Amino acid sequence: MGQEDAQAQRLRAITVIRRVRDRIDREYAEPLDVEALARGAHLSAGHLSREFRRVYGESPYAYLMTRRIERAMTLLRRGDLSVTEVCFAVGFSSLGTFSTRFTELVGVAPSAYRRDHSRAAAGIPPCLAKHVTRPVRSRETRTG
Repeated sequence: MGQEDAQAQRLRAITVIRRVRDRIDREYAEPLDVEALARGAHLSAGHLSREFRRVYGESPYAYLMTRRIERAMTLLRRGDLSVTEVCFAVGFSSLGTFSTRFTELVGVAPSAYRRDHSRAAAGIPPCLAKHVTRPVRSRETRTG
């Protein structure tokens, strides 16, 4: 019976971590940090970070940044908002931090992306556009 209890405990832990991920997906534009996410899940920040990384392969902070940048990419492609407006719309409080993170994940500055990629996904179904335009960290694209 001990093995069944351990399995049930692992499943409960995964469910809690999935709820944290779902919260990030819903509230990415809100002022979220690992401590707030951990409090909401009744976990310590360290435990949340370890479990989140174990389940999803990245930290909750990295996942949040990716969600914000994905949304920023969509808004920048639309072309009707300035880079500053997009920065605040996706939850960043600093244009410098937004520009740095955007450039790290996408490979170009937000202003260049806006200029060069507006209408890049025109005619592509949104579900496919999201997949095709998802930011990829530079370390994920390295080979060997």
